[in-house]
Amino acid sequence: MLFTWNKWEEMNSKPLAGLVCLVTGATRGIGKGIAVQLGEKGATVYITGRNLETPKRSVGGSLKDTAHIIESRGGQCIPVQCDHSKDADVQRLFEQIQREQDGRLDLLVNNAYSGVGDIMKNSGICFWEQPLSMWDDVNTVGLRNHYVCAVLAAKMMVPRKMGLIVNISSAGGLTYLFNVPYGIGKEACDRMAADCAVELRKHKVAFVSLWPGPVKTEMVTQALFQDDRDETKARRSIFETSESAEFAGMCIVELLRDPNIMKKSGKILLTHSLGKEYRIKDLDGYKPLNIRQMNQIVQKFPVWLNWLAWIIPDSWSIPTWVLAMKGNKMY
Repeated sequence: MLFTWNKWEEMNSKPLAGLVCLVTGATRGIGKGIAVQLGEKGATVYITGRNLETPKRSVGGSLKDTAHIIESRGGQCIPVQCDHSKDADVQRLFEQIQREQDGRLDLLVNNAYSGVGDIMKNSGICFWEQPLSMWDDVNTVGLRNHYVCAVLAAKMMVPRKMGLIVNISSAGGLTYLFNVPYGIGKEACDRMAADCAVELRKHKVAFVSLWPGPVKTEMVTQALFQDDRDETKARRSIFETSESAEFAGMCIVELLRDPNIMKKSGKILLTHSLGKEYRIKDLDGYKPLNIRQMNQIVQKFPVWLNWLAWIIPDSWSIPTWVLAMKGNKMY
């Protein structure tokens, strides 16, 4: 009886045991948080980044740092130094997984991104006044590389008739946010998930685009809270009610466990909505702000009006089609 109970307890605490996952750009921020959650839940997690050791800069973050946290929580992590702007590095990464895991890959999380610093440095500057290199800085790793990784992952997943690919995107794919290259890249990530899902469906491989809410990552903290320019201060309010870097990982864990995941394939998924659907609470025990939940939105209204939040049921949410209208481009 003790053996049976211990076995059940282990399965319950490690529901992803036996799965092989890859999280790109996992030295810090959301990627790190996702990798930690996957490892904690029992998956073998490959993580990538440019820095194996902690760099001598204020933001920090390294593959070894992330691997140490995963292992301290009882997980298994395999760090791989990789520059996602170089196709040869990416090809070697997938060849390594193919070789070491006998062709198995259950999850790819496309999170690698290299443009945050450049976006913040050029905050408030119109696209024609920014250097042309801004496009490549934002979209070589944050878009083109996502497609390259998706192609290589699909080649491993399709023969096995199973797998999940997640593009980390944002509401910048729906409406203007930060700058022009950023928005174009994020909308392209969403469209990539939708179109790839069409061709992957018959092979039982799911592809989704995930929108985390505001997340106060290490880079965001440095860029927004240590910069006193007026245009930067104006953006700080976005991160006042932010989710932890691990909340997106909690959502992805549940997506991997969802037997009906194919119904979500090709869709944009919001972490807030998944948190509500799967009853997920963040690390601090709270539910992050849901941009669709009406009573949470009303709480942000002026004092003379926000009292209405107390009488609005939690079940009242803005329909997704209303959000989609924000991105309507038809005349």
